[in-house]
Formats: sequence, C-alpha cells, structure tokens
Amino acid sequence: MSASIIEIPPTEAPMALLLLADPSERKVRGYLPAARCFAALLDGGIAGICAVVPLGPGRHELMNIAVDPARQQRGIGTRLLAHVIDTCRREGAARLEVGTGAFGYQLAFYQRHGFRVFQVERDFFLRHYDEAIVEDGIQHRDMLRLAIDYRQER
Repeated sequence: MSASIIEIPPTEAPMALLLLADPSERKVRGYLPAARCFAALLDGGIAGICAVVPLGPGRHELMNIAVDPARQQRGIGTRLLAHVIDTCRREGAARLEVGTGAFGYQLAFYQRHGFRVFQVERDFFLRHYDEAIVEDGIQHRDMLRLAIDYRQER
C-alpha cells in the first residue's frame, strides 16, 4: 500500500517522529510554529513527517524529515521529499534549502533529489546542540548547507 501525503497543522505533527531527525526538542519547538508540515499517511496513521519554514521571499528550508523506523525502506521519505520539492516548485519558490551532517545516508538522500552543497557551517553541531550527535561512531561537527535553485533549472 502506498502512502498518501497531506498537509497538516504544525500542532498535529508528532513530536516523537520529528525528534528522530532533530534530537533537540527546544530547536524543534522553536521552528515548528512557523512551519508547513506534510505527513505521509499509511494504514490510518502518520508514517512520516516533514516541516518546511519560509526563509524569505521565494526561499524555504526543509527543517525536518523523518519516517517511523518500523516503516523505513519503503520509499516514504522519498515520497515526502519529492512532494515538498514539487510543492515549492509549483508555488513559485526560487530556492529550497536543507542543512545536514557532513556524512551519512542523509547527504546522499538529498543529493539524489537534486540538492547541491553551497556552504559548510563549521562546528555547527558543537555550537548548537547540548549533546553530541553521533552516527556510525563518528560525531557530527560540521553542517552542510544544500539547496535546489529552481530558477537555475529552467
């Protein structure tokens, strides 16, 4: 069965899922009120969630995308990201940005969908998170900023 994607109010976004992608509840609660949230529904429940915030005229940032671990590897995250990319494009956005660690599956995930690196924020995870974020035994330090520039696609 395929997941359907709908927009939901930020107040209905499941915090437990959001915390899978961003372990700082303080940070999530900080950006969530201004976010547009999209949910992937499967079997009557939310299987995946993402949050997109405006940065300025025509610019948006994907702040969070997460899929329930029991439902991963089924294309739900890919469907969510494709929906956000297409929604921003259709609504006339000039740019969609995302920040992620400098290694790991997330980086390849975004690059497969057309995001390109435009900036490195050195020591971002050390400065902005109280606890270390470790993946595959390596501590995240730097954040890569990636973007899709819709105007350059034309």
